[in-house]
Amino acid sequence: MSTPAEVDHSNQPAPSGERSEQMVAAIEQELSALFRRSRSASLRLARRVHPEMDAAGYALISQIEMGTGSSAGVRASDVAQVLGLDKSTVSRGITQLENLGLIERVGDPDDGRARLLRLTTTGAERFEAMRTQRQTEFRAILDRWNPTDLADLGRLLGRLNADLG
Repeated sequence: MSTPAEVDHSNQPAPSGERSEQMVAAIEQELSALFRRSRSASLRLARRVHPEMDAAGYALISQIEMGTGSSAGVRASDVAQVLGLDKSTVSRGITQLENLGLIERVGDPDDGRARLLRLTTTGAERFEAMRTQRQTEFRAILDRWNPTDLADLGRLLGRLNADLG
């Protein structure tokens, strides 16, 4: 006999009627609370990187760091697309991050006309320090969860993100 965590509910239809409405309303309420906390946390995390950085700057620097990986940098247009933001909004944020000394524009080795964005040494050090602290805080919270719940949470968040995308 399987435990509830082992049963795959991904292909089962959602409950119908009033029960379904109540479940959707409860999920919407919890997601709204999560999004509010996330916005607040983004500002706190941004301030850990630089006291003058705002929450939008945090989203930008996170995406630049993530998009750079082992490459020379990332295009501003790619950052705008991934974040679903207007290019002018991203441009203003990039200027702020440059003025704070957290990112820099460098030449694209594949296209001499294009410029790429990457974290400066200072930006990378501050971002990594913030990420380390954030991961420590997440671990302290999630260490109280059992492994099955953690696996379920990861799987279901992945599924929700895929469906929302």
